[in-house]
Parts: sequence; C-alpha cells; structure tokens
Amino acid sequence: MLKQEFEAIYQELMDENPFAARAALKVLKVEFTEEVPTLAVTLGKQSRLLVNLEFVSENCKTGEHVKAVICHEFLHILLRHTERFKTLNKMQNLALDVVINAIIHRELGRRYSSFMSAFYSEETGIARLLRPPEERETYGWWSAKPTDMLIPAWKGVYDGRLVADDILELAADLGRRRKFNVQPLLGGHQPLDGKASRPSPLEPLPGELADALDRALKSMNGDGIWRMPNERGVGASAYSNVVTAANDDLSRWRRETYLVLKKHLVPDKLSTNREPIPYEFALPVLSTADRRAALRCLWSPFLPEAVWTGEKMHTVGTAQIYLDVSGSMSAEMPQLVALLGQLGRYIKRPFWAFSDEVAKAVIEQGQLRADTTGGTSMACVLEHIEKTRPASAVVITDGYIEPLEPKEVQKRLGRTRLHAIVSRDGSPIGIANAGIPYTQLARIPK
Repeated sequence: MLKQEFEAIYQELMDENPFAARAALKVLKVEFTEEVPTLAVTLGKQSRLLVNLEFVSENCKTGEHVKAVICHEFLHILLRHTERFKTLNKMQNLALDVVINAIIHRELGRRYSSFMSAFYSEETGIARLLRPPEERETYGWWSAKPTDMLIPAWKGVYDGRLVADDILELAADLGRRRKFNVQPLLGGHQPLDGKASRPSPLEPLPGELADALDRALKSMNGDGIWRMPNERGVGASAYSNVVTAANDDLSRWRRETYLVLKKHLVPDKLSTNREPIPYEFALPVLSTADRRAALRCLWSPFLPEAVWTGEKMHTVGTAQIYLDVSGSMSAEMPQLVALLGQLGRYIKRPFWAFSDEVAKAVIEQGQLRADTTGGTSMACVLEHIEKTRPASAVVITDGYIEPLEPKEVQKRLGRTRLHAIVSRDGSPIGIANAGIPYTQLARIPK
C-alpha cells in the first residue's frame, strides 16, 4: 500500500466520522515509520499517528480493514486506559483490545471486524476473544466441555454485555492469566524509544485534542471499557455520569471543602444521632442487583456468590465546631457558612464562633449571627474545649494565632480530637508549631 492510498482512506474515515472521530483525527499528524510494529499515537504538543505501512500492506486486505485498525487506535486514546493504570500487564492489554474490537464489530459491522477475524484466526484459549465469534464456533455452546466455558462469555463480549473487568475475572477463573501467546496487539502498547507512547495518568492531553476527545466521548453514550465506578469508560451507558454534570470551579471548591469538613467529624459515643447506612453481604443466591454475579454464571460451572445490600443504623459523626469570625476570613465566610448549614446534623450543638473569645452562634437564612470581638486567639478555644470536653472538635480559622506551646495545647485538649481547617489565604505556621493537625483549603474561585 502506498502512502497516498493510506491518506485517502484516512480522509474517507474522517468524512464518515465513526465514533465522532473527525475532530480528533484532524488534530493527529500522520507519520509513516518502522518505529512501531502496528500503529501508535504519541501525545504531545504535536500529536502524531504513527503508521507501520508494511504492517498495513501485509494485513489489511480492504479499505475497511485499514479503517478498522485506525478506529482501534482512536478508541485507545479516546478511552485513555492509562488514567487507570501506570503500566498495563499482558492480560490487561489483551482485555482492552478485546473490548475495543467488540465495539468496532457492533458499531461498524463485520466488514470492518473481518480484519480481526483474519488477523487473529489462529488464536486459541482466551485470546480467541480478540476476534468476533463465528456461528460455527459458538453453536451448541451449552454442551461444551468445561474448558470451553469461555464460549458464552465470548458471545457476551461481542453482544456488549461484558467489559474488561469481566474478561480479567474470566481469565482468573480459568487460570489462564499468565500463559497465553498472541499476535502483536494493535495500538502501540509498546514504548517508543524507551518512552511511553501515552501520557501518564497525571499528564493532561493537549488542549485541542482533549476537546475533540471529550466531544467524541459524549457522542458515544454507551459502549465502555471498565465497570469500576468513576472511571472513564465505565461499562454500558457509561459516559453521561462523567461528562454531563456541571463542573465549574466554585462547585468543585464547594464539593472539596464539604468533604474536608465532613471527614473530620467523628462518632460521639454519647450522641443519639443515627442514620441508616448501606452495607453489603454475600450469599450463594443470585441477586438481580449484582450484574457481575449474573454474568459469571455464563462461564462458571458453580453458582457464584452474589452481593446483596442492606441497611444498618450508624452513629452519625458529630464535632464541636469553632468558626473564626475575624475580618480576614471574609472571602470564604459566606461559602463556609452555607456548607456548615448543610452539615448541621453532624455538628454538636451549640455551634460556636470565636475571635478573642468564644460565643454561641446560629445560622439563620444563610447568615451567621454571633457576638464576638475582633482579633484571633486560639487560647480561648482551647480553654473552652478544656471545659466542655467534646470527643471531637474542628476549628476553622485563618491561622493567624498567638504562639502556643505544644505541650500546653495537648494538656488542655486531653482526649479531645482537634483538627484545624485553615483558609487558603491564611497561614498554617502557628497551627503547625502548636502541634495541631491541619488541612489548608484550596483558594476559593472568584
């Protein structure tokens, strides 16, 4: 195959726009090289699609075959499996390729997936899943030998009912995780010149490519890779929960700060405040809610244990809250007051404000009301804790406090667990020098 032929097919694929790939494919610069055994994508300031033209010429018999291997590589970068693992072992790579091949088969049809049928025609064992099953291969699977119990799972993958997690579990059940041989996997799994061909989990994609991939991700609205929650490419109907929610900076700050506040509330043995929380238990009886157990029945000769859920009463965490109302807290104050209002049932009453002295405070219609003086003093908080002896206390402050000796602080605290939450524009130095553990908030967006 000539370079011009490949480029013409590449242009056709962009015009056809499968998986909403046009925008992303336009960003990639096609480069013909023998550095990779098949195809690969490098991601940087100038993202490149590396193509081994000899591989394409030898293995792709039609234009649809060429498009299939390009789509395979596109799905690898779209679903960014490196966000989950720093490195992937052979079995994880195979599971990813299996699911991606199944997506291509379902969405584009057998004219495209016939490439996989031919390329992986000699594969046996779990590597068979790399190609779509023929009717002759799956007919009569119910009478198959126990060693062939992956046949119904094979059908399940290409019907879209199984994802990569299921394939890894199947491999473990069959005891074939370590021993399998397979043709070179598609998509540049190998490093290039000792450097990874994809970014690390923390490395952001180039902006233009990231935008294109996010648009493609939204448009797919279905076929996924992993079933694990909060992962990119999660099972069937996977993407809406990742990409549709509003996620502006202030909303993100509120969520993060809410979790910080709640984290430091601990159960009070004397509290009567309880709420039901879900818990899980396993029984050798199938649960309609446990999809994984139902799917395992496809290949397991034994009835798998299913996860059932119930509820039990749990003592709600409570803490004595001290809110610094000095002037330097004004930037975060409205948001903090709103969050504390949401956490009202977790706060030991009464609620306290402080500056140079501690005073009772209330939140009314989103406003904090308290009678205090100016300045900031931690001594008054420690004195109050010494008198009231709460199991847990949280002080929210800018950190500009007087010098305190750690031994004196611990003497006054006794068994009270104290944690300080310091505003972003505040200073934790005084808090740290006093031996008080602290968390500093992120800067509140304007």
